[in-house]
Amino acid sequence: MSNGARHVLGVVAGLLLPPLIVAGLWFGIGELRLQAEAAFQISWLAVGLLAASGIALAFLAGSRLSPIASLLGGLSFTGLGVVPLVEMMGVRVLPENLLPNSLENGYLTLGYTGIQLFLGVALLVVSAFPSRWRARVEPAAYTSAYGPAPSPYLPQTGPEDATRPMYRE
Repeated sequence: MSNGARHVLGVVAGLLLPPLIVAGLWFGIGELRLQAEAAFQISWLAVGLLAASGIALAFLAGSRLSPIASLLGGLSFTGLGVVPLVEMMGVRVLPENLLPNSLENGYLTLGYTGIQLFLGVALLVVSAFPSRWRARVEPAAYTSAYGPAPSPYLPQTGPEDATRPMYRE
């Protein structure tokens, strides 16, 4: 894959995956919390969404696709993680009842505990490694000043080497 295609796919993944991950995390955490408070049950849909969000987050952080994907995801997670900290300082940023109940509950849980900020900073750090920005380089053919080495499995053309265990007649 060319370097340009890798970065284009990284931009696409960086724009599509973070909102899906955020929605899965917010709904999963919010639904688990609401079900535990209301009926003391586990919502298996929420557990499945949390697992799928974890897999998508791992793909975003660890793929060889492009670091732009984790950079865009890290910026969005960090921005959403800073908003509750700003609100704790007394500045009202978000309007009331902006999200449905389970999504808002999950956002507030992840935001006020700092987990969302942690995930954002982790994605930003992952995208900062220089090795992720480099393209894969095809290895050059090995050239030697001595010429190609003879195969140990074929008959020797010169004098027999008694220490060579591979080919004997």
